[in-house]
Amino acid sequence: MVPALKKYEKGKSKYNLLLKKQQKCIDTISRLRFVVFILGLIVLVRMYILKKPFLFNSIVLGMLILLFYLSYLHRGMENKKKYMVALYEVNETAIKRLKGEWKDFEDIGEDFINKNHNYSYDLDIFGKGSLFQWINTAHTYVGRQKLKKLLTEKPKSEQNIYDRQSAIIELAHKICFRQRFEAEAKIISNHKQNPEELFLWFKKSNKYVLKKQFIWTLRILSIVTAVTSVTLAVKIFYYALAVLFDIHKSVPELFYLIPNYIPVLFILIQFILLRIRREDRMKNLIIAEKYNDSIKVYRNMLRLIEKYKFKSRYIMNLCKELYSKDELSASKQIDIFSKICKSIANRRNMIYSILNPILMIEYHWTISIERWKIKSGNDFKKWINIIAELEALCSIAVIKHDNPYWSMPKIITGSSRIIAKDMGHPLLGENRVYNDLKIEEPYPVMLITGSNMSGKSTFMRTVGINIVLAYAGAPVCANGFCCTIMDIYSCMRIDDNLGQNISSFYAEILKIKNIVKASKEGKKVLFLLDEIFKGTNSKDRHTGAMILVRQLSRTGNLGSISTHDLELGEMANHKNSKVKNYHFSEYYRDSMVYFDYKLKVGISTTRNAMYLMKLAGISIGGNNTIQ
Repeated sequence: MVPALKKYEKGKSKYNLLLKKQQKCIDTISRLRFVVFILGLIVLVRMYILKKPFLFNSIVLGMLILLFYLSYLHRGMENKKKYMVALYEVNETAIKRLKGEWKDFEDIGEDFINKNHNYSYDLDIFGKGSLFQWINTAHTYVGRQKLKKLLTEKPKSEQNIYDRQSAIIELAHKICFRQRFEAEAKIISNHKQNPEELFLWFKKSNKYVLKKQFIWTLRILSIVTAVTSVTLAVKIFYYALAVLFDIHKSVPELFYLIPNYIPVLFILIQFILLRIRREDRMKNLIIAEKYNDSIKVYRNMLRLIEKYKFKSRYIMNLCKELYSKDELSASKQIDIFSKICKSIANRRNMIYSILNPILMIEYHWTISIERWKIKSGNDFKKWINIIAELEALCSIAVIKHDNPYWSMPKIITGSSRIIAKDMGHPLLGENRVYNDLKIEEPYPVMLITGSNMSGKSTFMRTVGINIVLAYAGAPVCANGFCCTIMDIYSCMRIDDNLGQNISSFYAEILKIKNIVKASKEGKKVLFLLDEIFKGTNSKDRHTGAMILVRQLSRTGNLGSISTHDLELGEMANHKNSKVKNYHFSEYYRDSMVYFDYKLKVGISTTRNAMYLMKLAGISIGGNNTIQ
C-alpha cells in the first residue's frame, strides 16, 4: 500500500471514531436541556400554586442560567463536530485523489475557465478532469484565486520558483498542519464570497463617531437612561408581584425620586438620536454580520499559522507579516473584530430591541468598528493574502506528499530548453506512458507526426502541464526535468464562437497571431500547436504551416507542432533547418489496432484513418454506406 494512502486511511478512521463520540456528547446535552426545561416548568407551577415568589424568581433565574450554559456547551460541541467532519472529509478526499477517483470532486474551477487564455483551456488547467480539480485544497475565495494565479501566470524569476519549491517541500511533510488548515477553511459557508468589499470597507471611516465630545455625550446619555429605566423596571416588577401572587409590597421611596416620565423622555431622546445617520451605521452592521462566519474562519486559520514553526525562508517571510509593531498577532487582532461581528450577528432578538433604545448599542458597535479599522484595518488585506498564499502552496504540496518520487524541476537560464527523463501526464494515473524529451538548440522545433489517436495531443499536453507545474514550484511527473522560464502559448482546442460570429478556423488564426506577436516582441515563447490550420484545404494548410514554422524557429522560441501533413516533415532536410521530426505509431494484432504512445525519432510511416472508419461500421467501398 502507498505510504500516503495508509496515513489518510488511518486519519479517516480516527476522525470517524471521534465523530461518533462527539455525537454521543451532543445527544446527552440535548436530552439534559429537555429534562431541565420540563423539571423547571413543573417546579415553577408548584411554586406559583404555593405563593412562593422568592423561590419562583430564584428558580426562573437558575433555570435560565442553566439552560443558557447548556446551550453554550451544545453550540461549542456542534462547532467541534463541524471541524471533525471537515477533517474526516479532508482524509476521505485525499484517499479518493490517490485512488484516481478525484474527477467527482465538486470544485472544478469552472469560474476560471477562459477560452482566450494563452494555454489554460487547451491544457485542462480548469474544468472537469482538470489540474485544478485534482490538486485544489483551497476553500476561501482568495485561496482559490491565488492557486489560479500560480497556474496561469509566468513566474517572476528562477529564485521565485526555488523559494516556492522549498516552501512546498516543507509543507509536504507537515501533513497535520495542511489538513487542519484545510479543515478550518472548509467550514466557510461560501467559498465564492469575495472579501474585496471588506477591504474597501476598512479603508472608509466614519470619524464623527470617534470625536471625544460625541463619545462622552453618548456614555452619559446611556448611563442616565439606563439608571432611570431601572427605577421604572423595579416599579413594574412590584406591580407584577401584586398581580401574579397577590402580594402587595410598597415600592421603596428611593424609586419615587425619579418620576416615570423621566426614563420615557430619555428613551425618546435616544430613539431620535438612533434615527440620525442610521443608514451609515446599518451599512456597517450589515457588512459585519455578512462576513461574521468568514472572519471567524480567517481568525482560526491565522491562529493555526502562528502556532506552527516554519523553516523555509518563503513561509518565514510571510509569517513575519502577521505581527504588528506592538507584537500583537494578526489572529488576536482579528479576534477582537470577530467578537464585535459575533455580537452584531446575534442582534436579531427581543433583548436587543429592548436594550438598544436604552443603551444605544448601535453607536457603541460603530465606535468599536471604527477604532478597529484605524488600528488594524490597513493590515487586514495583507493577512488575508498570506492565508491565500498558504492555501495555494498547500494545494501544490499535496502533489509532493502523494507522489514523493516525482522530481523537483531545475530552472535554468540562458537559451530556451526543456529536458525531461521519463516524463508522463500527471492526470493519467497508472495508465500514463513515460517518454524522454529534449528540445533545445539547434533543433528548438519538434514536428510530431502520427496516425489518429496515437498520442500526439496528449504528449503536447504532457509537456505543457508539467511546465505549468514547474513554474508553480511543484514537482513534475518525471524522473528528471529542467527548463527555462518561457511564455507558454498553445493552440489545440478550437471551437466556433457563434456569439461573436467567429469560425473555428478564424479563432485558430487569432491564437496564432498572439503567438507570432509575442515572438516578435522578443519574448521567449514555448508554443504547443496541435493540427494547425485544420480548418482549411490541404494546400493552404501546408503552405501556411511552413511559413509559421519558419517564423517560430527564430532564436528564443521553443515548441512542438503536431500534424498529419507528412510532407511538412521535409522541412527538417532544409539547409539550416531548426526542425526535428518525431512520431507516434501503432501496431495491429488480431484485427485490432494498438498504440504504445512512445515518442520516436523520424516521420510517421503509418496511417489508420481507413481502418478506424471500418471499425466504426463505415463501409469503405463502392456504396460508401454507413452500417
